[in-house]
Amino acid sequence: MTVSDRPRAVLFDRDGTLIQNVPYCADPSRVRPMPGAAEALALLRAARVPVGVVTNQSGIARGLLTRAEAHAVNRRVEQLLGPVATWRICPHAPDAGCPCRKPRPGLVLAAARDLRISPGQIAVVGDIGADVRAGLAAGARPVLVPTPDTRTDEVEAAPEVHPDLLTAVRALLGEVAA
Repeated sequence: MTVSDRPRAVLFDRDGTLIQNVPYCADPSRVRPMPGAAEALALLRAARVPVGVVTNQSGIARGLLTRAEAHAVNRRVEQLLGPVATWRICPHAPDAGCPCRKPRPGLVLAAARDLRISPGQIAVVGDIGADVRAGLAAGARPVLVPTPDTRTDEVEAAPEVHPDLLTAVRALLGEVAA
């Protein structure tokens, strides 16, 4: 892989991908990075590849957390893992029909606009099928990093799967076979 084959940006799902999944997390003190997350993001930054986050946060619509609490959690993520070039959050309920909620492409497309990078030059890394489908729908390169919560059919349907976040990023950077 040449430098020109690398994605020009990488967008990550938040819960279950960058940080441990705490459903409807409103408390920054509960944020725990996933294994390898800090090193993976450091590798991307060293390669001058911007990172972003695209995350569904339906707890806002459900009244389980506020936007301010979600932003506080995101600030904690940055304290632990470093700066993020763009944050895109869908605060809507699953049945709202919004264009941003993954698996729809809205979050990915908005983040691509923020970064001024074509979606086709972006990788989307997540832990469930909705992340993969959002990447595909946006024309990005989807990468699945399964967790115990990932369904078998989601793993089988994903075009690119890696066992952990660090391996996924190394593959995106061409350091290991994709």
